[in-house]
Amino acid sequence: METKQFNLQLSRQRTHWQKPEILLMLMAIGVPLSFSTWMALLNNFVIEQGHFTGAEIGLLQSLREVPGFLAFTAVFLLLIFREQTFALLSLAALGAGVALTGFFPSTLGLYCTTVFMSVGFHYYETMQTSLSLQWLPKDKAPAILGKIVAASSFASILAYGLIWLTGTLFDLPFKWVYLLAGVSTVFVALLCFFLFPKFPEKEAQHKHLVLRKNYWLYYSLTFLGGARRQIFVVFAGFMMVEKFGYSVSSIALLFLANHVINLYAAPKIGAMIGKIGERNALTLEYCGLIILFIAYAFVENANIAAGLYIIDHLFFSMAIAIKTYFQKIVDPKDIASSAGVSFSINHIAAVIIPALLGILWLSSPTLVFLVGSGFACCSLILARNIPQKPDRSTVARWGNVLPR
Repeated sequence: METKQFNLQLSRQRTHWQKPEILLMLMAIGVPLSFSTWMALLNNFVIEQGHFTGAEIGLLQSLREVPGFLAFTAVFLLLIFREQTFALLSLAALGAGVALTGFFPSTLGLYCTTVFMSVGFHYYETMQTSLSLQWLPKDKAPAILGKIVAASSFASILAYGLIWLTGTLFDLPFKWVYLLAGVSTVFVALLCFFLFPKFPEKEAQHKHLVLRKNYWLYYSLTFLGGARRQIFVVFAGFMMVEKFGYSVSSIALLFLANHVINLYAAPKIGAMIGKIGERNALTLEYCGLIILFIAYAFVENANIAAGLYIIDHLFFSMAIAIKTYFQKIVDPKDIASSAGVSFSINHIAAVIIPALLGILWLSSPTLVFLVGSGFACCSLILARNIPQKPDRSTVARWGNVLPR
């Protein structure tokens, strides 16, 4: 009855295209226009203009993750803003931070613009996760989330294509590319604000921190995911530039290939998760990542490294399964608060790992990737603990904790 009333309330205030899932897709398009540009240019920018080594890039990435660690504070800002409004404000802050990046190429300037950009990015991601789990029906969530990933990949294709054109044909300085990318994201945030109605909450959300024993498996998978992902995001890309000498245009083409593949594969992966279940999907992902990280550790050929990078990026779409697992076991009133708490848990390792492994990188890049393989092994063990059909009363195969 409550679901029918919620859907009826939505239908009265929107046209045929003003739907929550369309808004989620449009916001997902806005993020990579700036963030993907920031990531694609970063390694070349910091090496060429900031003269960074592995230690400095590790510290920068650790600083970038500090706002993610503080994502739990989002729940307190919900006392002031609606979730939808807060998501759009965060999206605009992300764009503004990226727009400023190229104008401050010093070490301190890069640290400051990175933190500012990251505040917007992580608050947006927290709200996007919360809104997705609230707005999307459980039976359709994996498939729709896969389409949202595909929409994000489409925007990334536009961003990387722009980087390639501006770098190859026009030879624009870094600062103008960053400015164009950041302004594009701010423009998308404004469109979303003025074109879409304020969608009502299906369930009133808690406005305080929620940390529950029966979510322990989700928290554990989230923590290890944060540690493992940082090794890919920080050091795989850095290796492509430092070890194999990839240029800005080559990195942009590599990222472009990633997202062209994701544009087709992400909806298929989302649909597959809906069919085979979260446990099997995550098992497949983590087995693949163990092999990939070991391969990263010993790769000596630039083309093989590029192939590993593309395959690794494809596995990212399978992380949808962690979100849909949580959607099935969570109390609907806990979603907003839990989204912030889970982001903070994800970033406990993300704040520490880049700085520590950045120091390790100076003596042995091989060990950095073998550490990543170890994290993937731990994730695999936990993934096998997910029930075949998880729900609020059955959150794990062993160590099940019933909700109060």
